Amino acid sequence: MSAPESSSSPLRLVRRGQTVTLGNVAPDRTLLELLREDLRCTAAKEGCASGDCGACTVAVAERGEGGRLAWRAINSCIRLAHSVDGMALWTAEDIAGADGTPHPAQRAMVECHGAQCGFCTPGFVMSLFALHRQRGGQAVTRGQALHALSGNLCRCTGYRPILDAAQTMHHWPEPPLDEAGILQKLELLAQSGCGLEADSASKNYFLPRTLTELLALRAAHPDALIAAGTTDAGLWITKQHRRFGRVIDVTRVAELRRVERGAGVLRIGAAATLNDAFAALAGDRPRLAPFFDRFAGLPVRQSGTLGGNVANGSPIGDSMPLLIALGATLALAGPGGERLLPIEDFYLGYRQTALAPDEVLARIDVPLPAPGEVAQAFKISKRFEDDISAVCLAIALRVEGGRIAQARVGAGGVAAVPARAIKTEAALTGRTPALATFDAAAQVLEGEFQPIGDMRASAGYRRHMLGSLLRRLGARMQPGAGPALADLAPIDAGARP
Repeated sequence: MSAPESSSSPLRLVRRGQTVTLGNVAPDRTLLELLREDLRCTAAKEGCASGDCGACTVAVAERGEGGRLAWRAINSCIRLAHSVDGMALWTAEDIAGADGTPHPAQRAMVECHGAQCGFCTPGFVMSLFALHRQRGGQAVTRGQALHALSGNLCRCTGYRPILDAAQTMHHWPEPPLDEAGILQKLELLAQSGCGLEADSASKNYFLPRTLTELLALRAAHPDALIAAGTTDAGLWITKQHRRFGRVIDVTRVAELRRVERGAGVLRIGAAATLNDAFAALAGDRPRLAPFFDRFAGLPVRQSGTLGGNVANGSPIGDSMPLLIALGATLALAGPGGERLLPIEDFYLGYRQTALAPDEVLARIDVPLPAPGEVAQAFKISKRFEDDISAVCLAIALRVEGGRIAQARVGAGGVAAVPARAIKTEAALTGRTPALATFDAAAQVLEGEFQPIGDMRASAGYRRHMLGSLLRRLGARMQPGAGPALADLAPIDAGARP
């Protein structure tokens, strides 16, 4: 589809304490293009144009709970410009004081010699700025700094001085920021609808606020791009040079942003960010937290959504094998109401799903952990984080009376779709969790899929790793496995992990 020359929807945001209104912004224009070409804010750089290097990092803030601003660092290169409508935005040019006093993130980078060529520096500064605001100016640990900078790459300075800078930010005073004034301006923008009324036929970028509005728009514009965090769809624009004349953004739909527990299930709205969704899942199953930390970098997790990852249908999406193992169910909403579908039945072929043209993914329902559950997920990739899996394997077992009463196994990167390993589950069910059981099941798993070989791994390596990872879980479950492995013991009856 060819894009129109411009969008009739004005884009309004708060920058440097003032409301900025921009017209004639195409619906598929990226935030980085808006900053560099329209606003001449060249501090944000274009490096990879795919959300991997972090040179384009900016900070955004929305109205959060308790009358405070909720801060996030995001990649501007793959984020659509209109998606920040009604938000406050900062680049590295905006955070110093009015008198030129540098922000603590900037001062720390200078004092700790955290920059050489300087190309990546604005992105690092903005990740540190967001971390500083999230922490309320308090000191951060090295681990917190590593977590915050997981989406930023440096090719010349080295990370030690940058981490030193993160840990010394709190030593310097922060330029004043009128948070109350910004909140008031954001409230006024929200009351005015941010210039993107859902019922206006002349608009090309829609930000519906309710599921009813979303479904009406979906029916009225079946050819529109359904967008969330655009951490993948953004690459269709920057890498494939595709154009989208109309976009329906689901990230403001109240029903799709909720994360709540009830009746033995964790309900995750499709528009909940990956960060929020993973935090909720780890709250029920803390042992999975290290796996979530390996999912992309923090700016991607703070922008992308769990629903987007699921609906995208990629065979290498890391969340789907885990959700298959956990027995997740998808709630698909359409004009006739809601229908529930096991996640493994959602994928029909390569990037083909069971979603009808007039439906949207509304929610992911994940059962809460049952007594005796052992859940583990593994990711094999060339880099520890911010990388695509060669193999992803997730296993959830329920152990009762010394036997595996139930087994669910999800695999990614080994088939055209995220897949459930039915034969392997049968090889585990009803048997004792002994090494011999896992060895026999691993041999079944190695033959259950016929993966391809590509630049990430050969087919043989993928098959071998499937079996190796299942054997690894078996070793971790053995008595006397050691303190680092004993945390995989089954959940006690009646207790939450």
